[in-house]
Amino acid sequence: MTQPTLISIVESSLHPNYSDLYQKNGLTETKVNSIRKAISLIKKQPVKYIVAEFFYAFSSNYSGVSKSNLDVLLVSLLKYSPNTRVIVLVEKDEFKFVDVLNELDFPVHAVLVHPTNAEQMEALLKP
Repeated sequence: MTQPTLISIVESSLHPNYSDLYQKNGLTETKVNSIRKAISLIKKQPVKYIVAEFFYAFSSNYSGVSKSNLDVLLVSLLKYSPNTRVIVLVEKDEFKFVDVLNELDFPVHAVLVHPTNAEQMEALLKP
């Protein structure tokens, strides 16, 4: 049996390094630096957890549908990895915008406000 997997989507220097914590909890971590790379991975193999930072889309794209950097990821998870638990990291200033994720049909497991700590994260990794 393979170890449960976790994808860390590291898009800024605020993303904490909990690699040792993940390993201690029996998770195999894969780090990527973009949502696109994470989606590519989940298309090949579903994952147990995704840890990603939330960035609100203050200016909309050409179609005006994206509200955050996580929109496409969450929609993709519906199809490719519906049992994934998504842990969202957010800066205090942007926390008030996290509710836009509720408009998508994929539930977020938890939201942690920076600065986070290992105890918070470890509590979220328990079944």
